Amino acid sequence: MTTDAPESTETRYSISNNVSYLYQVYCSYMLVYKNDTKADGFFDPELLKKSLNILVRQYYKPVAGWFQVSGEDIDVVFDSNKFNDPPITTQTLDMDYETVSRHVYDSNIELLVPTAPSGVIKPENPNIPMFLVKATYLESNEAVVLGVTYHHSLMDGTAFWMFMANWSALCKQLHGQSNLTEFDLPYPPTFGFPDIGHLHDPSKTFEHPEYSLVDADQCFKEFQPGAEKIVEKILEISVEQQQALRQQARDFGVSFTELLCAVLWKGTNGLRLELNPEIGSESSLYSCAVNPRARVGVSSSLCASPVINTSCERTVSEIAALDLRDIARLVHEAIDKCSGDYLFSSFDFLHQQRKQELYDERNNQIGKKLMLVYVCRKPVKCTVSSSRTFPIYNTDYGFGAPEYVRPPFLPFDGCMRIWPTPLYDARSSKAPLQIYVSLPENVDLSQSPLLAQFKCCAN
Repeated sequence: MTTDAPESTETRYSISNNVSYLYQVYCSYMLVYKNDTKADGFFDPELLKKSLNILVRQYYKPVAGWFQVSGEDIDVVFDSNKFNDPPITTQTLDMDYETVSRHVYDSNIELLVPTAPSGVIKPENPNIPMFLVKATYLESNEAVVLGVTYHHSLMDGTAFWMFMANWSALCKQLHGQSNLTEFDLPYPPTFGFPDIGHLHDPSKTFEHPEYSLVDADQCFKEFQPGAEKIVEKILEISVEQQQALRQQARDFGVSFTELLCAVLWKGTNGLRLELNPEIGSESSLYSCAVNPRARVGVSSSLCASPVINTSCERTVSEIAALDLRDIARLVHEAIDKCSGDYLFSSFDFLHQQRKQELYDERNNQIGKKLMLVYVCRKPVKCTVSSSRTFPIYNTDYGFGAPEYVRPPFLPFDGCMRIWPTPLYDARSSKAPLQIYVSLPENVDLSQSPLLAQFKCCAN
């Protein structure tokens, strides 16, 4: 007598066929929701947990899955009958709205964000959570702070904020009708990475200066603090300043974001040169992460982490001598090269290097390891990430939109994050835009003719 084998309920997809596996870290945010009327049942913890479990089990099963290492591949494995549900913890603090808001502005992640384990994916560490939540309530009932942490290998920023918008929308619908089983989500659930073999053009070859090969014992996957104390300052770009920059960008033949990057690069480069004139012949690096979905025809519903890094490097003196138009063109060219064939070449380069690293490890050889060039120490770095188009404030769980969403403070030289304010609309620029800048404390942004035009406040 024979019986058919039970149908497998397991599904998997690879993260090692794209740049995701380099981001074996957690990324955290804090969202502040004000309870103006001090209403009871504000952000009921059971509603949060129920809505999150429905979201991941019904729409985002990989978020309730596991990482699995097999040879040169890293897979996300999930099972329709077994779930690694995202943990939600709660706490209640005896403080008022102003006090907890100050903790958020000061990026007090130890108090308000769930503690994540090491994000490094290893065979002996398979059960690291994909997503964690800490809900902080106040004795005064004036507000709730959601601290969220996600594993960057699973999703890029675009996919993560769509995930957050979908969670909040589902929770809002469940809040109004608790017995719902089907939900209207504002964004298609995103996970996985499609085959991009059709983008390969064998007639073209590319260099990949956005990555650096270093001795294995010198390799680190994330920024390393230097000797200088790094502080965070926030530049605010008014509506009028945005309008002027948009017109200037059109005159230069570049995008608004590309011009902003050029302003930041030239401005901080000049300040560093004034403080240390002997670095003129050394490297000044611009780098950023690019979302190539639209240009390569990859649907957001099929691709959770297509981010590709790009970079441009000149000497400090060269950047100081170039005018803003020329630097904006350098930034534009660095981003514009991220075509479909470049994307395939980059991912193929990463995959081949990973094979070599694993071969070296298996044979106890000290070889080279791949590192993102922006984590290397350089005299001047301008590492920009832009979140201004993400649906960050479209996260109403049924209790109103957040008053403020705090990006993580990155205490590493040259990190710059373009960030929306609550009423900001990327299409209309009808609200201020902010830039979080991490630089040594002796760098005074007001001394730069380019940067002094923006309102600046130390955090």
